[in-house]
Amino acid sequence: MFRLSPLRLANPVSPMPFSDLAPILVDALTERGYAAPTPVQAAVLTPDAPGRDLVVSAQTGSGKTVAFGLALATDLLDADGTLIPADSPRALVIAPTRELALQVSRELAWLYGKAGARIATCVGGMDASKERRSLRGGAHVVVGTPGRLRDHLERGALDLSALKAAVLDEADEMLDMGFREDLEQILDATPDGRRTLLFSATMPRPIVALAKRYQRDALRISTVSDERGHGDITYQAVTISPSETEAAVINLLRFHEAETALLFCATRDNVRRFHATLQERGFSAVALSGEHSQSERNHALQALRDRRARICVATDVAARGIDLPSLGLVIHVEIPRDPEALQHRSGRTGRAGKKGTAVLVVPYQRRRRVESLLRAAKVNAEWIEAPTPEAIRKQDRERLIATLLEPATFDDEDRALAERLMAERPAADIAAALVRAHRAQMPHPEELIGNSPDARRAAQAERHRPGFDDTVWFRMDIGRRQNADPRWLLPLLCRRGHITKNEVGAIRIDANETYFQIPRGVAGKFNAAIARTIGSEDGDAPIHIAPSETGPHESPRSHRAHGPRPHSGAAPYRARPNGAGPGGPGRGGKPFRKPADRGPGHRGGPRK
Repeated sequence: MFRLSPLRLANPVSPMPFSDLAPILVDALTERGYAAPTPVQAAVLTPDAPGRDLVVSAQTGSGKTVAFGLALATDLLDADGTLIPADSPRALVIAPTRELALQVSRELAWLYGKAGARIATCVGGMDASKERRSLRGGAHVVVGTPGRLRDHLERGALDLSALKAAVLDEADEMLDMGFREDLEQILDATPDGRRTLLFSATMPRPIVALAKRYQRDALRISTVSDERGHGDITYQAVTISPSETEAAVINLLRFHEAETALLFCATRDNVRRFHATLQERGFSAVALSGEHSQSERNHALQALRDRRARICVATDVAARGIDLPSLGLVIHVEIPRDPEALQHRSGRTGRAGKKGTAVLVVPYQRRRRVESLLRAAKVNAEWIEAPTPEAIRKQDRERLIATLLEPATFDDEDRALAERLMAERPAADIAAALVRAHRAQMPHPEELIGNSPDARRAAQAERHRPGFDDTVWFRMDIGRRQNADPRWLLPLLCRRGHITKNEVGAIRIDANETYFQIPRGVAGKFNAAIARTIGSEDGDAPIHIAPSETGPHESPRSHRAHGPRPHSGAAPYRARPNGAGPGGPGRGGKPFRKPADRGPGHRGGPRK
């Protein structure tokens, strides 16, 4: 068993430049546009690193795949940079998801392609028999997910007897996903002399325990700065009303008009719902979640790469390993579960030196939780309002003008058609038609209500119904403790007071009493009617209703409800027979009884 000496921090001073690598690797890196190593790549190239076990902490998007690819050079190439022949794998890379494993396989394929290395990929959802044939044909490097690798190992298709190095990519995520047993079985089947390279964004206790068990004298490398937020990502937080999530997301997409955008949801059902909503609104969108087959996932990712789709709606796990160079916007439709999830999600953008934007959609009542999450992640986010239709249209105008004024070349056919149009219509009309055609291709922005309690109260005041400027407050002697609910209170008021539902204003439900508004013009008629009908249909205990001079007490615990708005399209409330609360007789509910009529010991008081 390996024993881990105290982990040491790699000194990134004087790293090995790319020019000191094997010529085959230098050529591959040059063709890919690599001029200098990133911090994590430089750290694994220091003189202390070759041949050592490594524990590496690096941010998402920092170039860690190429980093461990370079770290494997001592196990795959001989001293003169030639690929070492191999009948069985010399290196193994384990990744948590199919997408990440496929991405790693592609990266290693171009990095070691000139050397002639064979890369075998083993992931769930693919043809297992084809993978076994690839393994029998000989592979220098095997890349796979824990479950599929363990399956090939148990069937005897994966021979790890000659393995020189094992890489665990995003080890923290694999442990969170429950792959500990699979990882241990795979690592236990490897030779004692092999190297183990742990790459993890965070270092929780399970990762430290895994390192102690499977590593010895490991070199600790960390390129995660104290400012954990990715430097190339702009973070924003948008507070909204809880019912306005979809509208806010649509407006964010329209405002930014990113080349590619990624939306994160917490569940498969929400992915399905948001995907359908976006497609209905005219967005070109694809979905990624655990319910999709590997073929469907491949088609979705290819649509994003081909620009046939611009938006991807995904769960956290499904989005692992997505690497889209054009991804400029990440929207957290649902709040990440912890700082690490925030980093992993947001790190899909702002990669390879490009700028990106990450936006958290925050229902106003969850703002404190998000503020705590941002502090824990050491991320500075700008709190902003959701984009309004006016702001979106302004952005559209600027983008259209910039597009039309870009330098362009026109052939003779284009100019001939332009001259014909100029002969038929004035230039201003032609330009206006062009603008209209451009706008017709874009989904309409959404009107948003206020996104805070104060804003919502102001919006409600603006929408105040005619006739409710002068009202009278009435009081009922029931409240929350007696199951008071507007759904059955409103019909009761209409029956008792001989009014319609449109003549009932705001309803305030407190613990043991309820207040409601009646327009002053009908308040006298209403008061006379309830005096005549008192006790006629309220069941065992009459509900007393009377005018109130003071109105409701504004307390934090009071429940506020409003009568239906005109033309709202809502179905009318149904009355509960015998004054029953929600559930009513015949539906498992019990008729309303005042507190004094309940049994001894009840909060409402003792039985009379």
